Amino acid sequence: MPPTTQPGVGLTPSRLPDDAVEVGRILDAWGVKGWLKILPHSSDPEALFGAKTWFLQAPDAKFRPGFSAFSGTVSVSIDEAKNHSDSVVARFDGLDDRTAAEALRGARIFLPRSSFPAASKDEYYWVDLIGLNVVNREGLALGCVRDLMTTGPHAVLCVEYTEQPAEGQAVVAERMIPFVSAYVDTVDIAGKCITVDWQADY
Repeated sequence: MPPTTQPGVGLTPSRLPDDAVEVGRILDAWGVKGWLKILPHSSDPEALFGAKTWFLQAPDAKFRPGFSAFSGTVSVSIDEAKNHSDSVVARFDGLDDRTAAEALRGARIFLPRSSFPAASKDEYYWVDLIGLNVVNREGLALGCVRDLMTTGPHAVLCVEYTEQPAEGQAVVAERMIPFVSAYVDTVDIAGKCITVDWQADY
């Protein structure tokens, strides 16, 4: 069992909510007064802005070996979070110097799904789309949404499927479908299905 470290100032040992969703990670310190630069996992970080409490867990050892700022799960109170250039910057209550902020580099940020602001009509949180099955108008299964990515003005569905070559073993492949109304007919969150105007050979 790894050694347990005492959380620093402003970090409260907590239990991760049952509906917790990973929404980003801490990139680095920002400035000298304890601000942090955040990399959100979505192009729409409204959930980060609306939450007054974030939950943190240590980064994967591959990303930052030797992380020792805390162990387990801690919660932090948010003084302020805002957009800055292509990322988000935030300030935690009780964290007021760069050294303490640097110690948190790589930490993973979680929020309870129940705390997300309600999405507008025809808007969706990325986390709600991941795992949905994708079929085309003819009912042909195109795969499952593994991830999303942003390419300029719109998001793209990264759809994973199994490809069966004429000879040899089946392999996992990926197709990219722009998440725009020209190609996406319906999104049925409850039914876990997205219907698209797309063909398997595109």
